[in-house]
Amino acid sequence: MKKFKILLTAFLVGLLAFVGCDSGFEEINKNPNEPTVIPSDLLTADIVRNVGNTMYSTFVGGDMGSCWSQQWAKVNYEDEERYDIRETMMETIWKSFYEDGIADAVSMEKLAKAEGNDISRGVAVTMQAYTFSLLTELFGNVPFSEAIKGEEGNITPVYDAQEDIYDGIFALLDSANIYLAGSGSLNATTDLIYGGDVSKWQKFANSLKFRLLMRISGKRDVSAELQDIVSNRAIFTSSADDASLKFLTADPNANPIYESIVFGNRKEYKINSVMVDMLVALEDPRLPVYAELNNNDEYRGKPSGIIEVPNDEYNYDNVSAIGEKYVDAELPGFFMTYSELQFLMAEARHKNLITTGTAIEYYNNGVLASFEFNEVEDEFATYIVQPSVAYNTTSGLQKIAEQNWIAMYCQGVESWTEWRRTGFPELEIAIEHDPAVSEIPSRYIYPIIEKSVNATNYNAASDAMGGDLLTTKFWWLQ
Repeated sequence: MKKFKILLTAFLVGLLAFVGCDSGFEEINKNPNEPTVIPSDLLTADIVRNVGNTMYSTFVGGDMGSCWSQQWAKVNYEDEERYDIRETMMETIWKSFYEDGIADAVSMEKLAKAEGNDISRGVAVTMQAYTFSLLTELFGNVPFSEAIKGEEGNITPVYDAQEDIYDGIFALLDSANIYLAGSGSLNATTDLIYGGDVSKWQKFANSLKFRLLMRISGKRDVSAELQDIVSNRAIFTSSADDASLKFLTADPNANPIYESIVFGNRKEYKINSVMVDMLVALEDPRLPVYAELNNNDEYRGKPSGIIEVPNDEYNYDNVSAIGEKYVDAELPGFFMTYSELQFLMAEARHKNLITTGTAIEYYNNGVLASFEFNEVEDEFATYIVQPSVAYNTTSGLQKIAEQNWIAMYCQGVESWTEWRRTGFPELEIAIEHDPAVSEIPSRYIYPIIEKSVNATNYNAASDAMGGDLLTTKFWWLQ
């Protein structure tokens, strides 16, 4: 899952050879010829690359993301599709986000603070907030207030309640908004998301806060905070603002989906029948982009969880492969998109959580942005007026959620998270599911190692949520 560090520039390669980012900063002062410190913004590439590689791996984004949201299916190795997970992988995910994401972002923030570089500090804080949001939306209660305190001797951090974690994340994003409006600079080469465009980082921080407020909007009134963002803060205004990790053409710096399915020849990943059936019913021009024709020149998906199939009905040849665009080496790794923000704003306006704009305007913008990304925008005008697609107040929420789900194709973590929040589209449990799992999973289980090295806090967190199960509903799902 973990990738090799990207080779950035000749200067950076030479610098990192001295510093050894992977092993920390303890060796910096041993050689008088070594630099005493590295510029904080040189850490940006490693942070976003490590987080993005984990999120878009075919295990996290595929098996336990796109398959669980029933955008993808598998014709072999269906264990995770059936909710029979490899528990050892939980530790890999946990460590990747904490050690390679948050810990590095905390180090970057400390360096930036010492430099007086507010902009670099704002990027570091934004990535802390983003990665913590992934952790709590995957696991529920997780270490937050005592996280990354190992140097202070705390290797058994408490697990914070999810409600408190969100409050902490919002505070981080408010700080990021301020820092990113301050002084300093950002290295364009090592910024693999925005190429040094600070204004777009600020839009990302504020748009991310809008997303996360919507995640908890079923638990408390967030209307004033949402309206403040819309009225007073810079947010995404077009797809040019998308927070997307830029991948390269070759392994190991290509999109992990490409590296697994194409470079690794993992051809078992296919499109799910739920996605195919919905796109066919809507006469959606994105279908030929999302899927390849099968050996019978048809678009055919596979239902989740089928293993024993008479006459080999669902095999490598007669189930449509994932479309060429979505297994491309340079497919962006989206952290958040303008399309998603528009759908969230449509939902917020539909529920009167904001008063600016109209729900239909935001909804149409979201669909159009997806059409433009998939290069079928010429068919938008005909598509959007179909009764089955056009926004209306009666079925508006379902249409918003389903169009957001369609637009999030191959964004496995987010499509599964939004499905968990909205319940749309209506999905059935995998057909031949693990008998120990009674419904589509709501979360990941904690790493096994936490049960031994941090048992007291693990047990408290598990008890507070109602058990450490795939089907346990954490705070905002309750």
